Amino acid sequence: MSEPASASSSTFLGMPATAPRGVGHLRGDRPFPQAARDALQNSQLRRNLRHATTTIRGKSGRVIAELPDWQALRDAGSAIKTDVMSRLPELLVELEERVVAAGGVVHWAADAHEANRIVTGLVQATGSERVIKVKSMATQEIGLNEAFEAAGITPVETDLAELIVQLGDDKPSHILVPAIHRNRSEIREIFLRAMPGVDPALTDDPPVLAAAARRYLRETFLSTRVAVSGANFAIAETGTLGVVESEGNGRMCLTLPDTLITVMGIEKVLPSWRDLEVFLQLLPRASTGERMNPYTTMWTGVTPGDGPQNFHLVLLDNGRSAVLADTAGRSALHCIRCSACLNVCPVYERTGGHSYGSVYPGPIGAVLSPQLTGVADNASLPFASSLCGACFDACPVKIDIPSLLVHLRNKAPHAAAEKAAMAAAARIMDRPRWYASAQRAAKMARIAGRRGRGLPPPLSGWTAGRDLPEFPEQTFRDWWSGRTDTPARPAADPPSPGFSSGVSGSDGGSSAGRDASAGPGSSAGGESLAAPESSVGRESSASPDASAGRESSAGWEDER
Repeated sequence: MSEPASASSSTFLGMPATAPRGVGHLRGDRPFPQAARDALQNSQLRRNLRHATTTIRGKSGRVIAELPDWQALRDAGSAIKTDVMSRLPELLVELEERVVAAGGVVHWAADAHEANRIVTGLVQATGSERVIKVKSMATQEIGLNEAFEAAGITPVETDLAELIVQLGDDKPSHILVPAIHRNRSEIREIFLRAMPGVDPALTDDPPVLAAAARRYLRETFLSTRVAVSGANFAIAETGTLGVVESEGNGRMCLTLPDTLITVMGIEKVLPSWRDLEVFLQLLPRASTGERMNPYTTMWTGVTPGDGPQNFHLVLLDNGRSAVLADTAGRSALHCIRCSACLNVCPVYERTGGHSYGSVYPGPIGAVLSPQLTGVADNASLPFASSLCGACFDACPVKIDIPSLLVHLRNKAPHAAAEKAAMAAAARIMDRPRWYASAQRAAKMARIAGRRGRGLPPPLSGWTAGRDLPEFPEQTFRDWWSGRTDTPARPAADPPSPGFSSGVSGSDGGSSAGRDASAGPGSSAGGESLAAPESSVGRESSASPDASAGRESSAGWEDER
């Protein structure tokens, strides 16, 4: 990242660039439709997802219902995030100044390559060959674990779900519960296979599995000198960072090691502690269904004799400036990683997180990942939605994800056949006679198509997963042309006294047609001035046997 922009800039932190290819976990190996098709065949995965998301939705709904001002909190959260995005450069500079004043060191990372290089270098400088990690979406995004391993450093995930994913040589599939796709029997098999020193008689009882993980991690906490974390929030006015979690592993990582390195996306900054108050009410209820987080750890720089004595903050861009530059799409940066949108999404519940190919799955991933990478690199994700709107209703900071999806669909590259079809449709709809012919032809699709509800080849692919609506037996044009109750045209109002001489029948048109143009087309002296023929005049001069429908279409074609 280049140096932060001056306070006068309201958009760019540097020249906006998308996240680089070949590093990190923002791009999948396959388009969403292909990956989702395979996921749908896994019945165990679907059962796991349905059980987990239903449980979380129920818990979250109950604690949200306890707050009469929930919608006001959502409004406040959205307003704070909008304000942050409007002055992000100056808030980041303020945060840097406060962190440095408190004894920390701030590093600016333009992309994943630079962030990985900074963090691995800091760990190597300590002489440590192992690091403990707090659950962090940012470090997963940049592929930090892979960078550690390439440098001969062993990363140990301490969040239980992240540990399950790491030991299973798997990938996270949910923002909040990375191992949501695993059930307890599968977790037991992973522990027996990959966890050192585990009891061979291990059962799949959840407390027993948690105890096994605790024993494995305890010695690691006490003997590792370097920890790496993310951050849920950073307070610009004091340089304070915060991590919220449910297990206590984060508290151990943030307090026991000698060196703490935090990798934080630049959008996580908040102006003040008062702003944090809003999010500490929104986040736990929307994410885990709790009234407050069991562990909320806040730290400011370095305190002599207490906690880590070396603190480094890495501010990560990795495409965020490019998202910020899009005024329509930047609200995706409001996300506080609560995962509420995933838990209500019917597409996610059926396909799981791996289908999205990005560390950010679900509805928020479908709008955030394409913007971080460039839409062309994740072109299928904006279409991974039914646009039902449940994600918008669930989002605690009111991100209008459906509108963002439509915005990104318009930016996505479209196949040549689709472009040609849309161009042909536009041309037909621009010509009334062609459109009428197309309506008549459309009725034939009921005969040629699948069970009368699809389109015949080569258009059958579009209706493979959706039914066409029933075509009416009679179109509006048919009804209009065949009606017999046409009301009589009302008589024209008598001309006003000043214009009587301008209403002579010398041009063969009807008086109604002349009256319609008399006002704007007449001089003060009463002479009729030449003016373009109005649509009323064209109707009046139509042949006597022309139907009303033909009159209407003729007028439209002349207007073009």
